[in-house]
Amino acid sequence: MSTQRTADRTGRSENAAGTGEISPEDVAARIAAGAAARDAEPGFPEEPFARLAGAGLLSLPAPDSAGRRRGSFAQEWAVLRAVARADGSVGRILDGHYNAVERLSMLAPEPLRSEELARLLQGELLLGVWGADPIPGEGEPARLTRSADGYVLRGVKTFCSGAGGLDRALVAVRGESGEGPPVHLAYVDLTAGGVNLDRGWYRSAGMRSSESHRVVFDGAPVLAVLGEPGELVRQPYFSRDAIRTAVTWAGICDLALDSALEVLAAKSPPDGPDGIVSLAAGRMIAHRQTVDRWTQAAADLADNESDALTGAFAVSLRESVAAACRAVLDEAARACGSHPFATGSPLDRARRDLEVMLLQHRLEPALARVGREEILARRQDGGGA
Repeated sequence: MSTQRTADRTGRSENAAGTGEISPEDVAARIAAGAAARDAEPGFPEEPFARLAGAGLLSLPAPDSAGRRRGSFAQEWAVLRAVARADGSVGRILDGHYNAVERLSMLAPEPLRSEELARLLQGELLLGVWGADPIPGEGEPARLTRSADGYVLRGVKTFCSGAGGLDRALVAVRGESGEGPPVHLAYVDLTAGGVNLDRGWYRSAGMRSSESHRVVFDGAPVLAVLGEPGELVRQPYFSRDAIRTAVTWAGICDLALDSALEVLAAKSPPDGPDGIVSLAAGRMIAHRQTVDRWTQAAADLADNESDALTGAFAVSLRESVAAACRAVLDEAARACGSHPFATGSPLDRARRDLEVMLLQHRLEPALARVGREEILARRQDGGGA
């Protein structure tokens, strides 16, 4: 990360702390104003994150002086959804940042924890979580390697959202042997060298400014290995990670629905839309209400009954939200026709972003596990026709 970029973030954070005039709604509106330009000419979204830092919105999951979260889950997820609506790529990176801040706050050893959180509160650090492994032919998966100064990272990760703009990443990696699954969670300094970006790898039509590149590590310093093996999937934190992703889907879906309704309103004759168009609009609104109910229920549980936020709940939420998002895209396309997709409208951007992000998260294996567990439980209870 450049010295100038650190100064920009720190300066914005200090200005915001002094004036208190920047609202989350204003930040989201300003992010939305530049979304089309960033989609046309992709690059790391520096300005949106400077605005988020300046408004103090990057530190919502971090603890205050009393050890309590600075923002409730309801507040955090409302901000994330609004930002994802404004720009899906920015929402994707913010989603990972919030996941990483929660894990850092919980797992990092002292004095590293206090030092990193202090910089985070100043708007100086942007974090992410990188978990995807390369497929055959893309390089050896990332692993821990010992050096004279401690662990370093070598090998490859893919779909590294925020690559080139993040300062730290929690990276799921293998042990020194390179064998087995990536069960270790390495907290890696991305600013000290040994991090090489393959900018030609990510060529997706959607999430174009998420900078989700292939990254080759060659001696990147590991600041700490957090928690125990398998830490990334520890509950209830893994479920909260998963729900943040669904909240990001929900924000992009909001853009798709609102854009579709605007198109339909503009095309509607003076006496109102016909029955088919009206039915499509009603169905889209109903699907969004499904999303709203699930995300509200998740926030209520996270803020009041965190133990009830189980893996099975998160799987059901993600499946329901994903299905509702796909249904909105389908209804919007059939009702609006080809024009908004041919002309690069916000609906087109939302469709591209949402389709790519949904494909990155396969829900079928998790759903199959939930179903299998329920069937086995009923057999053990003597159920059956």
